Amino acid sequence: MARKFLYVVAFLTFLVILAGVVWALFSDRLIRMAFVPGAPFVVQGPMAANAYSDRAMWYAHPDAGPGNPAEWRPTGVAASPAARGASVFFVHPTSYLTRAAWNAPLDDQTSADLARTFIKGQASVFNGVGAIWAPRYRQATFGSFLTTKAEAQKALDAAYSDVALAFDAFVEQAPMDRPIILAGHSQGALHLTRLLREKVAGKPIATRIVAAYVIGWPVSVDTDIPAMGLPACATADQSGCILSWQSFAEPADTRQITDVYDATTGFDGRARKGTAMLCTNPLTGAPNMAADAKANLGAVIPTGDLKDGTLQVGTIPARCDARGFLLIGASPADIKSYVLPGNNYHVFDYSLFWSNIRADAARRLAAFAAKP
Repeated sequence: MARKFLYVVAFLTFLVILAGVVWALFSDRLIRMAFVPGAPFVVQGPMAANAYSDRAMWYAHPDAGPGNPAEWRPTGVAASPAARGASVFFVHPTSYLTRAAWNAPLDDQTSADLARTFIKGQASVFNGVGAIWAPRYRQATFGSFLTTKAEAQKALDAAYSDVALAFDAFVEQAPMDRPIILAGHSQGALHLTRLLREKVAGKPIATRIVAAYVIGWPVSVDTDIPAMGLPACATADQSGCILSWQSFAEPADTRQITDVYDATTGFDGRARKGTAMLCTNPLTGAPNMAADAKANLGAVIPTGDLKDGTLQVGTIPARCDARGFLLIGASPADIKSYVLPGNNYHVFDYSLFWSNIRADAARRLAAFAAKP
């Protein structure tokens, strides 16, 4: 019996080792097989011009009432003031993870529920300073970021067209006398980079922008920022500027980002290869700086399903490395799931610094209000 048991253990060990070898050799291919759609791209009809006049087209809206995911706060955080000075336009990250189609249908319940979860943990940092608008949009599926197929760019273009339409509705419906905060994460941040170029740069509305939080997407300081209409934030109390970072624990393997980044062209037509990415340290509000854990005013450590979380003060440091990645030291002991390969804490770009981003937005709004 003991010998038979040892044979079983040895066989299972062999299977684990074999799986590890297969994953090491073919992980990229296996991931693409799991997430990249095999079906052709299907052009979805354009949204009606007035589509975003319907409250149902917004996950978060000033008139959303009870259950608004953007109004969530961790236990111990004071309620948001009744009078909030800004209007916030937030574009949620990818929540459509299937290969069934290149773009998420608006009635897909699974991706909608996950989008609300992301808005709860991310957009909520701004509910102390502004009313938050977060549109539904026919986002590109996760697999669009894993392939160079032409269909992937078509899916992203289709998703952006919804975001642009939602932004136009936001500008029309939000109070005209209020300054604007733009924010997004991952795919949402990618769409925000295009929105800044097409809807803000060189336009009168640029003077209303408090800050643009382009988080979880690489932004080249040299080839991208000059085309985006606003400068990178240079100081913690600057307004009318752009912030960006990508979070990794150490040791960090950033090759999955840099390999793609270095093969792309910037917004000004020059190659991004070798250029530094914008890294704003959310603990200091300034670029290319370091801060120890004592500077962290509160990280939201999420529950296993990401639907709730508790604040931990003074536990997570941050520093920008030479290339422009935000390094947070050793992997946080209380975060076990959703960490991407290479110690990439992409999912937690907002929650690791929840209270600091909240304070950052308030500080920049105050600086904006103090301008002549």
